[in-house]
Amino acid sequence: MVGSWDGSQSDDSSHFERGVDHIYEAFICPLTKEVMHDPVTLENGRTFEREAIEKYFKECSDTGKPPSCPLTSQTLSSTDVSPSIALRNTIQEWRSRNDAAKLDIARQALFIGNDENDVLQALMHVRQICRSIRSNRQGVRNFQLIRMIIDMLKSNSHKVRYKALQTLQVVVEGDEESKEILAEGDTVRTLVKFLSHEPSKGKEAAVSLLFELSKSETLCEKIGSVNGALILLVGLTSSNSVNVSIVEKADRTLENLERSEEIVKQMASYGRLQPLLGKILEGSLETKLSMATFLGDLALNNDMKVLVAQTVGSSLVDLMRSGDMPQREAALKALNNISSFDGSAKVLIDIGILPPLIKDLFYIGPNNLPIRLKEVSATILANIVNIGYDFDKATLVSENRVENLLYLISNTGPAIQCKLLEVLVGLTSCPKAVIHVVSAIKTSGAIISLVQFVEVRENNDLRLASIKLLHNLSPFMSEELAGALRATAGQLGSIVAIISEKTPISEEQAAAAGLLAELPERDLGLTRELLGVGAFEKIISKVNGIRQGEIKGMRFTMNFLEGLVRILSRITFAFNNEPRAVAFCREYNVASLFIHLLQSNGQDNIQMVSAMALENLSLESVNLSRTPDLPPPSYCGSIFSCMSKPPVVTGLCRIHQGICSLRETFCLVEGEAVEKLVGLLDHENDKVVEASLAALSSLLEDGLEVEKGVQILDEADGIRHILNVLTETRTERLTRRAVWVVERILRIEFIAIEVAKEPNVSAALVDAFQNGDFRTRQIAENALKHIDKIPNFSAILPNMA
Repeated sequence: MVGSWDGSQSDDSSHFERGVDHIYEAFICPLTKEVMHDPVTLENGRTFEREAIEKYFKECSDTGKPPSCPLTSQTLSSTDVSPSIALRNTIQEWRSRNDAAKLDIARQALFIGNDENDVLQALMHVRQICRSIRSNRQGVRNFQLIRMIIDMLKSNSHKVRYKALQTLQVVVEGDEESKEILAEGDTVRTLVKFLSHEPSKGKEAAVSLLFELSKSETLCEKIGSVNGALILLVGLTSSNSVNVSIVEKADRTLENLERSEEIVKQMASYGRLQPLLGKILEGSLETKLSMATFLGDLALNNDMKVLVAQTVGSSLVDLMRSGDMPQREAALKALNNISSFDGSAKVLIDIGILPPLIKDLFYIGPNNLPIRLKEVSATILANIVNIGYDFDKATLVSENRVENLLYLISNTGPAIQCKLLEVLVGLTSCPKAVIHVVSAIKTSGAIISLVQFVEVRENNDLRLASIKLLHNLSPFMSEELAGALRATAGQLGSIVAIISEKTPISEEQAAAAGLLAELPERDLGLTRELLGVGAFEKIISKVNGIRQGEIKGMRFTMNFLEGLVRILSRITFAFNNEPRAVAFCREYNVASLFIHLLQSNGQDNIQMVSAMALENLSLESVNLSRTPDLPPPSYCGSIFSCMSKPPVVTGLCRIHQGICSLRETFCLVEGEAVEKLVGLLDHENDKVVEASLAALSSLLEDGLEVEKGVQILDEADGIRHILNVLTETRTERLTRRAVWVVERILRIEFIAIEVAKEPNVSAALVDAFQNGDFRTRQIAENALKHIDKIPNFSAILPNMA
């Protein structure tokens, strides 16, 4: 019987012993207790296994004992031994008969459904025979035992499958013919399946057998062609398996498979890049070309892109410099593939990709790149200049390079135009480079042609690049852009159409809104064009949609909303000359919207722009507030009719002394905006504070009752905050505005008396009086007079006269 599933045998007899020759005692070495392979005889006639007795004699020598016979302890005069040729031949004959009998019995036992112990015993005998006498592998092949052992891989028993794998490993080791037999049919596919479905020991046996097969060059293609083989082997090499042997054998198997270039490419597609990179570094020109071409189309994650750039970046740049067009094409496409990540692009910059890249892009002459490859060069350059790595982009705008870019944009097709515009987008994102680009565009008058791209409908990437470029240029060329857009209504309408698209908020929409937001806010002609194309209605709809959560777009939402609010605010600068502006603000209750936007915490620019718009709206209130018609006096025949009181009108605005509302007259008091504006005076952003203070100052303008305005500010606790703004003296502009407001407040006598007791306020006014500009000094002087820090000579001189 079999004592354990790994094939060890107990003392119990088994029917496998039937038909097997008896082992004669003379065959057994007294030292090893095993059948001898190379029997030798001592001078006393005793026979031992050569290796065993030589080891025994060495131990005697090492311990200083004279050589002796291990059985009789008889001292020997010599350690010479004589080969027992007759016995050796007899043992070999016996072994051949015995092995043949065992193989015959094994052949009878190796069938699915037989007793598991019998199958395991048979597999053990096959392994023993193959290990003991290599020539018997021929016997195994003759008995077709390989196919029978392969059938055992279909067993339901993990033990049988495991031992079958081990047996096949022994059978085919170093035997090309046996490997060919094993590889017939679906056996390799079965081994691959075991890599993912077997327990750890079975998986180890399967990968070990695949490793043995992979030593045969003719079988490498067979293994590589099995669906899933390479990806599973690559997965095993990158796993954190506790079985180190599995990882090692999988890795060595893949190393053997690397003899095939096609398999190397497949490995690369599964993440094992080093073999492919090695062939780019050390292969023939033909191999380099093949591998670089494949690399150009290979999907790579960011870590892989960095690895490729570090390993073969220089080699690819060298290929790009070569005179051979196929090599240049392969190198350019590979470089394009790895240039889109910041880390790998940085490596490429450091190894010097830019000079040859720019040369290829602009060079016209013998062996110059065709347009389709110039497009690839432009793509690489666009990738590099748009990365976050802070390299000196100013070098890219020297030597008329911007002019060359603009020339190419005007004289090429949409595909390369898109990439060249992306290059300019990257350059205009750099503070040092943008000035050179702006100068070149102004000098060449290229703004007209650049603006035309916003009308492109069949190439979204080209349109996006142009919008992003114009957005970057708008802070530096706002008037030129406004003029170009006014010249053609279609272009302005195209930008508005982009903004109003009913899609999740996109980068293009955010850039388009930012572009229009940067244009001169007081350009009445542009505002009228926007009114004409219905821009403001669409924009306010978008703003409301974002505020109510109906329009989504996490990445670009804040930039988009900021641009929309800035565009919408420009309509408040057109009240004096455009009646439609007032009508629009009334119809859509724009003042209420800007008051709500004041509470956009964390969005400083939106709060600042909203406060500026409210200032404009509030300044217009005085023109819109309507004084009610008084009812005619009732006729009374009494003699006392002359003593009757005039009619009293109630419900008038405290500040404008007329009928006001937020919607119709944009009144901040009626809209309860004063407290919200006062709350922003504590904002850490000076621009927000300045805009809020300017909006509040509209309540103290000439033509209004200053005392009423001061009272309204006081009720909102505004006076204290305004004085704090003055004493903090954060910026010159803010100080100028604060001095103006404080002077108005101090016209109220009882407030002036209280403020005179505040040394910080006095000191701030004195500082403004001494260091401000001419207008600020005048206002500060008046304020100091209100608190008696400077004599009011205008009041004294008439009395003296």
